[in-house]
Amino acid sequence: MDSDVIVSLVRGGTLLALMIGSPILLAGVVVGIFVGLVQTVTQVQDQTVAFVVKISSMIVVFAMCLPWIIEKFVDYARALFENIPETTIAFF
Repeated sequence: MDSDVIVSLVRGGTLLALMIGSPILLAGVVVGIFVGLVQTVTQVQDQTVAFVVKISSMIVVFAMCLPWIIEKFVDYARALFENIPETTIAFF
């Protein structure tokens, strides 16, 4: 197996992880900022309020993006399985 193939596989997996995680993390950041502003204005400084709202919004975004996430995982896995002959031929 050539080092270029390994670098390509790692790069593809890393980009997939970033693409899949970014909508969920972005929702948590946006909701966290909004809840922080609301808590500052209302002077309610309870940490559980922010935690529950952020986690709930991240779960909702995850549920909404789940078909897209599964599609991306399946496409990546299919590409990996289709490239098995090219990656193992270097050993023989």
